[in-house]
Amino acid sequence: MLSTSVSVTSRLLYRGLGSIPAPLYDDSIIEPLGFPSNDNLHRSRNGVRVFDLLEGNGATALRCLYNMLLKECTVSKRVDQGKTVHAHVAKSLFRCEVVMNNTLLNMYAKCGSLEEARKVFDEMPQRDFVTWTTLISGYSQHGQPIDALVLFIQMLRDGFIPNEFTLSSVVKAAAAAEPRGCCGQQLHGFCLKCGYDLNVHVGSSLLDMYTRYGLMDDAQLVFDALESRNDVSWNVLIAGHARRCGTEKALELFQRMLREGFRPSHFSYSSIFGACSSTGFLEQGKWVHAYMIKSGEKLVAFAGNTLIDMYAKSGSIHDARKIFDRLAKRDVVSWNSLLTAYAQHGFGREAVCLFEEMRKAEITPNEISFLSVLTACSHSGLLDEGWHYFELMKRDGIVPKAWHYVTIVDLLGRSGDLDRALRFIREMPIEPTAAIWKALLNACRMHKNVELGAYAAEHVFELDPDDPGPHVILYNIYASGGRWNDAARVRKKMKESGVKKEPACSWVEIENAIHMFVANDERHPQREEISRKWEEIYAKIKDLGYVPDTSHVVVHVDQQEREVNLQYHSEKIALAFALLNTPPGSTIHIKKNIRVCGDCHSAIKLVSKVVEREIIVRDTNRFHHFRDGTCSCGDYW
Repeated sequence: MLSTSVSVTSRLLYRGLGSIPAPLYDDSIIEPLGFPSNDNLHRSRNGVRVFDLLEGNGATALRCLYNMLLKECTVSKRVDQGKTVHAHVAKSLFRCEVVMNNTLLNMYAKCGSLEEARKVFDEMPQRDFVTWTTLISGYSQHGQPIDALVLFIQMLRDGFIPNEFTLSSVVKAAAAAEPRGCCGQQLHGFCLKCGYDLNVHVGSSLLDMYTRYGLMDDAQLVFDALESRNDVSWNVLIAGHARRCGTEKALELFQRMLREGFRPSHFSYSSIFGACSSTGFLEQGKWVHAYMIKSGEKLVAFAGNTLIDMYAKSGSIHDARKIFDRLAKRDVVSWNSLLTAYAQHGFGREAVCLFEEMRKAEITPNEISFLSVLTACSHSGLLDEGWHYFELMKRDGIVPKAWHYVTIVDLLGRSGDLDRALRFIREMPIEPTAAIWKALLNACRMHKNVELGAYAAEHVFELDPDDPGPHVILYNIYASGGRWNDAARVRKKMKESGVKKEPACSWVEIENAIHMFVANDERHPQREEISRKWEEIYAKIKDLGYVPDTSHVVVHVDQQEREVNLQYHSEKIALAFALLNTPPGSTIHIKKNIRVCGDCHSAIKLVSKVVEREIIVRDTNRFHHFRDGTCSCGDYW
């Protein structure tokens, strides 16, 4: 019986109405499907005729062939070949079968051809709940959540009862639909009525929905109520806390998952590394990395890319490079992650070398790659290299976006060519954004160009009136130039418009504890020791030539008081505390919520020489590596 079926099918392969492209039906496809290969398959230049309308004894074999070929098209995402199979099905005796049409619908939906999927759906003479679920899932998985929700309502009106897979897809659509929360809780209530709220698949979708809404307490309630949990449930809740910067909670859940016997996936590791990256929890991230190594997990790109980012944002740029070198396989995101790291740390030459390595490895740079290398050139004062890559990007067919123009304005501004930067803005093919004018404003602050700074600031105020940063920068420009009346006018404008300056603070992590400081901080238990330590350091750096730059004091007081005020900026207090509480020779990591001021930058450079330690300061703009009296940013901070 089997040989007869195979014989009939073999004859089908050489008779028929249409021609299928040969690459889909070579031996690698036919043999796994259970059909014999034949040398004649290789002799047809224009493709192999594989179908013919058949009734009687050949129907079963033909149905099997259709299903298997459609499955192959689905797995390999070869929708063009799938359309050819569809054309034959439409002329066959199976054209009205629900199961065959569901297979076609699934093929189009999984391949992302949602218009074709909808056409199949609309033309089906009969549908079952699988039909509805397949198209709803297709809409949900390919970024059309509203279509998924509308189709679900139609499904209910037609009297079909959803199952756990339908509901999980619909809840996923609700999580992505705008406005957020428009129907998610109603769907949760529907799941309760249907008795699926405790199902692990539906529950995981509900978890994801509540975490995306930011309702973490509701997400925890759903998680706790699940009858059983799988790795997806754990990963969704961990990822939710990681996205919300709930690093401690994410780490707590990760440890609990391990205790309950669940094996972390690369998704789990990626979420944890991402959380540690955003908050700078280096030690905790190292612990998870060590666990990953002990578990025998390969360092693949998915988790490895976030690990590169974690080490880079924690100040360990050399560890980031080691992870990159050890990746089993690198994708464009891997290269971009390290390029971005070099840019943030001011390692411009290294970024340029890496970019050239990337091109030699035949990895095509994308707009993120160019943005990273342009930023690196800007932060390191590599003017010629920056222009080269900007022109190369355009030659490669990548249309510059606003952020690319920001880096060029920043590049010109840092080099001191402010007139050229202004001319570049005026000649851009796009309308200048607030960020572009802000780059020029920062350059004016750096080079103390009051008039152009005021001009740039007015454009920023017009485009982004709620951002306090430009007001503060303009105030500082006026104050550093002694134009106190103009500075007072800026402060009055801020007060009238309700714009408030973010208070400056700095923090260090020592033995898994975060210590935060503000200017003139007198609340810390070690405040007296901190004060004595800084006075000791201050005396030593003055002997090396440190002179307080009182232009960074933005209050109108006498010179002596201005000098005293400078010595109690938050980053200096944090540095003194770290020197007291870390071993000699160890690297000190300090983070600040706003840009490091020029005086602190000069002082910390000399401190690194006095104490013979590397001091890494991360502010909102970049990293500064202070070592032996120098900084990685040179004069381009």
